[in-house]
Amino acid sequence: MYGPVTVGGRRHAARGGSRRWPAGAGARHQLVFIDRLTATLIPLRHDLPHAALGLLHGVDRSTITRAIGEICTLLAERGRAVPDRPGLRLRTRTEVFAHARAEGVELRPDATEIQVRRPPASRGGRRAFVSGKKKPNTMKATVIADQQGRTLWTDALRPGRMHDATAARNEGIDICFQHFRDVEVLLDDSCLGLRRDHPGRAVTPPRKGNKINPPEVLEARQRARHRHSSKRISVEHALADHKRWKQLIRWTHRREMLPATYQAVAGLVSDRATAA
Repeated sequence: MYGPVTVGGRRHAARGGSRRWPAGAGARHQLVFIDRLTATLIPLRHDLPHAALGLLHGVDRSTITRAIGEICTLLAERGRAVPDRPGLRLRTRTEVFAHARAEGVELRPDATEIQVRRPPASRGGRRAFVSGKKKPNTMKATVIADQQGRTLWTDALRPGRMHDATAARNEGIDICFQHFRDVEVLLDDSCLGLRRDHPGRAVTPPRKGNKINPPEVLEARQRARHRHSSKRISVEHALADHKRWKQLIRWTHRREMLPATYQAVAGLVSDRATAA
């Protein structure tokens, strides 16, 4: 037997869905857009506490937190800027591969980890955030850059325990290899499975030689690995540009807010790299 229908349930059924707010309804903003944008960029760059920003603007801490959440969401949805293409922005991995094919860009993906708070002991999936490399609780992002070190795409962050190759398949990069067969992607040793599945397109460094190999073979492989690393150094520079924003060094806020924050920072970094 079901209980009696509540007043809220009858109203929900009568209107045919959730309540629709008219334009202009809700709490009024105490800060103009420029002030909200400034209040967002300062914590992203310098990790200034929200209470200190509220004191500077003469508002409550919750007002600053609300403004940061709104502006970060807007910045995250802008996508990444494209060099020499004003007004064009890349938002999906398919657009990145299409841009690489049209412009002859050699893609360089890599993953980076950001330390986050440890989940409560009572919450399920706690071990998923324990990094297999760094051991603390982290979240991991995959970044794709071009040969100039400019950020072209970042994925939604995932728990730090997930392997890089697994994340590439889950994010759809593996499928992009099937549709864009003339795009070359430089990978590291963690993506040997992608090289096996897509030979000639997913390029990884040659394997290290064994002790039984002749000295000239070991030296040739070492030189080849060095050349591959020299080409991939640009994506390391892109990751370093992201970590210059202090909040991405160690995230101390709610974990569900980190993906939008990272997307916002990646978009700002791409704007600066394109304008330089």
